[in-house]
Amino acid sequence: MKIKTLAPEDVYNELSTSKNGLNPDEVENRLIKYGLNQIQEVKQKPLILKFVANLYQLLALLLWGASILAFISGTPQLGFAIIAVIIINAIFSFWQEFEAEKAVDALKKILPSSSKVIRQGSVVEVLSSQLVPGDVLVLEEGNNISADARLVEAYQMKVDSSTLTGESKPVRKVSDPEGNGDENIVNSHNLVLAGTNVSSGSGRAVIFSTGVNTEFNKIASLTLDVKEEPSPLQKQLARLTQLIALIAVLMGVTLFFLNIYVVKLSLSVAFLFAIGLTVANVPEGLLPTVTLALAASVKKMVGKNALIKRLSSVETLGSTNIICTDKTGTLTKNQMTVRKVWIPYDVIDVTGAGYDPAGEFLQGGGQVCHKDVLELKLLMRSATFANDAKLVPPEKPGDNWKIYGDPTEASLLVAAQKNGFDWEAELAKYPRIYELPFDSQRKSMSSIHMVDNRKVAYIKGAPKKIIKLCNEISVEEKPIRFTEEEKKKVVAEHDRLAASGLRILGMAYRNLPSDFEDYDPDTVEKDMIFLGMIAMQDPPRPEVLPAVRDCHKAGIRIIMITGDYGLTARSIAHEVDIVGDENCRIVKGKELTEMDDEELKKLLQSGDDIIFARAVPEHKMRIASVLEDMDEIVAMTGDGVNDAPALRKADIGVAMGITGTDVAKEASDMVLTDDNFATIVSAIKEGRTIFENIRKFITYIFAHETAEIIPFILLVIFKIPLPITVMQILAIDLGTDTLPALALGMGPSESDVMDRPPRPRNERLLNWGVIWRGYIFLGLIEALLVMSGYFWVLYGGGWSLGESLPFTDPLYLEATTMVFVGIVTSQIGNLIGCQTTRTSTFKVGIFKNKWIMRGIIFEVAVMLSIVYVPYLQSIFGTTALDIYQWLYVITFIPIMFFAEELRKYVVRRINR
Repeated sequence: MKIKTLAPEDVYNELSTSKNGLNPDEVENRLIKYGLNQIQEVKQKPLILKFVANLYQLLALLLWGASILAFISGTPQLGFAIIAVIIINAIFSFWQEFEAEKAVDALKKILPSSSKVIRQGSVVEVLSSQLVPGDVLVLEEGNNISADARLVEAYQMKVDSSTLTGESKPVRKVSDPEGNGDENIVNSHNLVLAGTNVSSGSGRAVIFSTGVNTEFNKIASLTLDVKEEPSPLQKQLARLTQLIALIAVLMGVTLFFLNIYVVKLSLSVAFLFAIGLTVANVPEGLLPTVTLALAASVKKMVGKNALIKRLSSVETLGSTNIICTDKTGTLTKNQMTVRKVWIPYDVIDVTGAGYDPAGEFLQGGGQVCHKDVLELKLLMRSATFANDAKLVPPEKPGDNWKIYGDPTEASLLVAAQKNGFDWEAELAKYPRIYELPFDSQRKSMSSIHMVDNRKVAYIKGAPKKIIKLCNEISVEEKPIRFTEEEKKKVVAEHDRLAASGLRILGMAYRNLPSDFEDYDPDTVEKDMIFLGMIAMQDPPRPEVLPAVRDCHKAGIRIIMITGDYGLTARSIAHEVDIVGDENCRIVKGKELTEMDDEELKKLLQSGDDIIFARAVPEHKMRIASVLEDMDEIVAMTGDGVNDAPALRKADIGVAMGITGTDVAKEASDMVLTDDNFATIVSAIKEGRTIFENIRKFITYIFAHETAEIIPFILLVIFKIPLPITVMQILAIDLGTDTLPALALGMGPSESDVMDRPPRPRNERLLNWGVIWRGYIFLGLIEALLVMSGYFWVLYGGGWSLGESLPFTDPLYLEATTMVFVGIVTSQIGNLIGCQTTRTSTFKVGIFKNKWIMRGIIFEVAVMLSIVYVPYLQSIFGTTALDIYQWLYVITFIPIMFFAEELRKYVVRRINR
């Protein structure tokens, strides 16, 4: 490939562009010529196959078996009815899954991939899909590379090409010409390719291939399908389905043989009753209800600034018992403001707040200017030269100042402007000739400039690191020897500032030999002259303190992992109540590195408040691994490219949507669109709520299943006419109960949801508590009520025990209608009561969930249609009831509701 062999300045000519980039008209023309910068989509399973899959999932197979038995027993109407149920349920399930997928795809577009390019001489951010050949990419650490491009500038750049090459180690990239153009472009050192990312350094590159012409697309197009492992919730639902299927089959077979050998029924009738019991045990609406409930929660969380990338992650959030969080931006406002400047040996106060450059430098009551103090002037140069941020003035009156880049670096530009330091004029006068980008390992950044025909390196970074590498300090405009004793004094001053919650950067410079060309951190950042320190404040977000207190109540532990200095981190952590005054352990990065995993585990199990300070991304990964070995469920925050392994390792990886890199966002399960810690806590609350809501509608469904099963048991024991028909069971399971179950799935959080400890990792959806509440307690009460109505009608019509009734007898129709109506009305009371698990429904509001009333209206409308519409009467075997019978069954509503309220009252008393 010829592009590899060209000198950087010739690359622009080859691609018909320039250092100033393209103009809008040329971009438009090239978009028409080359198309959007989008890779070929991975082949998805055809929609018809997704639909068909709903016809052979386990519960559907059970119903297919029941329909076959219905045909064998000579009741084709029932067989066709069950097949109709299977198809309707499949359509409903498919539609919910389809809508859920569409919702997640739409949510992903909230954070579209973007790239920085130079167009008409300005750096602008555009959608990656709008990139065209000839665009000049501006590349920084953490950027995803969205097109194939040739480097024309590279500063200590390394690129992670593992998506293309399989090598996990980042590869050094340069802008120099290479070879004769015949080599494999994937391994070229001056090309950057779509699908890779910048792991460190910075640079600029000119795009030569986009969209389907990229190397990444050639590989991606070979992929036919992507298989995703089932989530813990999906596995639990699969187990639950298997259990229900097993119970249904066993009870159906048992009833069949009892009817043949004990009750002495005919084969066809025994088949019919066995089918009825099997159908009664199958909760047809369970799976689609779960899917819809998850999708609704995801949509709700978007409104709360949390983008969930996978539906099932919502449930995992509910089990989280440890949050490992960064400090800057997550706990704080990420609006750095310089408060103090220390120069040997004076402290200067800086007024003003935010990014508006209105304020003063004050010392002893008077203003101080960089023009009067050499150390301050040189310090301003270091702060603004070793800086990649940009300060943008308001476009119109009333607008705020904006920043591009790191907020810490932006605050330095604001401070310089407050002091009247025109860094743009200085940069034009003393241009940058090389840059050593910030690196999380060495914690510093250097910018090399030509100053009056000599080379000068301006350095900023972690103060103790900078101090250690300096052998001189500038005092009263003269460099003097920086003794160990003097260094201790400066470190003590640093600690005093840090203890008050200020974040501090050290500044230094070094005069380099005129022939210096070895631009390596080890050769540049040594023998420096120390200039001073700049102390900034990033105040905590006001909503973080109540969120942290919610975590304490909810049994969630918070561990701060930050690159900041320990005293600064502890000050902020104490302010937001993450740590107390006692038993707070600050573990430095170096100390953590020297620990083995067993020591780290003991430290984490100690119960002390812990802050990991001066930590690097690799430490996050290690902490996540050790916590996983301890069987903890961890939410881990991150924003950098090196945070990606830790985000993948954690149960819930949480990326920052504003300051986070593309790589971090891709590796995460959740993206915070506001970078706010309080949003994580809201998401955990929603995760707990959705799990509880799924249990609520399982309880609701199980209650009426007991009321449908008991009549078949009584049929065998007392040889009574079957109290409910299979068609009536289907009318309840797939008719009256569907919308109310969905209403419970979308209910609001209970008031005490964050007052309970986290749910254990291995706790199942269907535990003994759910079985007791649904099948036994509520189910038996409901069965008792409906059977009382059944016998009341029969005995009132002159029937006596042991007497058989034809299915067409008016008395039999009236009695079974009473059971059908009784179950529906009981379920109304059950629906109102099941809105909460422990809290009184009166406390949260009976109709606070707007879907509850809609569900009641829906099931009443369906019930009345089945009871009073003649055509439906003939299908479902119902008849009209008189006013006294209606008054009788309506009492089932308060009985069911207050029974559940009594149970919750007892539970609250026990827990108290």
